[in-house]
Amino acid sequence: MRLWIKDPISILAEGAERGIVIEDGVIVELIGTGKEPMLPVDQTFDASRHVITPGLVNTHHHFFQTLTRAHPDAINKELFPWLHSLYPIWAKNVTPENFRLGTRLALTELMMSGCTAASDHHYLFPDGLESAMDIQAEEAERVGLRMTLTRGSMNLSQKDGGLPPDTVVQDEDTILADCERVLSKYHDTSKGAKLQVALAPCAPFTVTKRLMQESVTLAEKYDCRLHTHLGETIDEDDYCLEKFNCRPVDYLEECGWLNERVWLAHGIHFNDDEIKRLGHACVGVCHCPTSNMVLASGQCRTKELEAAGCPVGLGVDGSASNDNSNLIESVRHALMINRLTYDAASVTHFDAFRWATEGSARCLGREDIGAIKLGMMADMAFYTLDELRFSGAGDPLAALVLCGAHTADRVMIGGNWTVVDCIPTSIDIAELRHEHGSAAKRFLESL
Repeated sequence: MRLWIKDPISILAEGAERGIVIEDGVIVELIGTGKEPMLPVDQTFDASRHVITPGLVNTHHHFFQTLTRAHPDAINKELFPWLHSLYPIWAKNVTPENFRLGTRLALTELMMSGCTAASDHHYLFPDGLESAMDIQAEEAERVGLRMTLTRGSMNLSQKDGGLPPDTVVQDEDTILADCERVLSKYHDTSKGAKLQVALAPCAPFTVTKRLMQESVTLAEKYDCRLHTHLGETIDEDDYCLEKFNCRPVDYLEECGWLNERVWLAHGIHFNDDEIKRLGHACVGVCHCPTSNMVLASGQCRTKELEAAGCPVGLGVDGSASNDNSNLIESVRHALMINRLTYDAASVTHFDAFRWATEGSARCLGREDIGAIKLGMMADMAFYTLDELRFSGAGDPLAALVLCGAHTADRVMIGGNWTVVDCIPTSIDIAELRHEHGSAAKRFLESL
């Protein structure tokens, strides 16, 4: 079936003023001003109420943390004290059942904001949660999002001088064996893949050097991406200097991680030389503006990173350090904090959208999503300007960011509608809210 998405208010694409034509889930025509489709279409969708963007791509999250939003033990704290407060609570309460609900809710919330592809950095593996990646694969299929199953890991606990409790880490051999299992089962490198896999040792203060190095070996064997937290806080710099006698980027290089397979979460505390080295190696950086502000971690040097050659993407980060999973809101936050970092003229809404679409897709190593172009997958977000917050807006695309778009009216993934009239097509959100809220109460009862 050939579908014409016709006459949007505005569209974030060149030469598509009258819309696009989709066939078999792929964009096959861009319709410019005054033009009609070159070939007959089977169906037309009137997009005259909609501003259309490429589907947003989330490159860093922790889905299970939806269960501890605004937790009384963790509010008003910076990263390390925040983690010290929450690790014991997560260790005691994250079960397969509520992990499934946390994953479903995060995926649904992301999709409702206009997100069409997501990566979740899951690193918490208490006894009983060994099937975490399988659960996420099932839930991604159920909700309808494309997903990079980011098999995280921790093997340095408090007894080893690390940060997490002993009960949430695994040994190296167990981790590596499961990484290979997940890669063999789910990693799909074909165009339009719904599931891919990345390997993601959590952070320098939670994993061993051997685990970092062996992850590189597996990534090369299976042609997958690598991900970790790096440069998020000054505390991390101090830890690396004390434990490894070097800064985090030096440690990354020692582990064999300065290469184009890698994208990093946060990337705040890099000096000029480190940015140059990261750019030369084409290492991606996921900018997490909302989390960085909530935890007062600092300001990512996005413009310098891009100029050096780093792909820069966008992530909502964990739903506890952010307290929501709304990616279009993070687009707005990215614009605001980067204007504070630089100036109003140097950072535009187009920059913020680029980070959330093409930049994020590059971080994930995907060339088939992240833009509305010929041959790309038909992944798009459709926003209306009907709410009071948009009344009087002159530039529709800028309005989505400056006036604070919050929910997509429609979402399309691979040519299929997954959100219609602001409601997911495959999820009962009232039921999900009830079930997830009931599960989250147990995390408060552990106080």
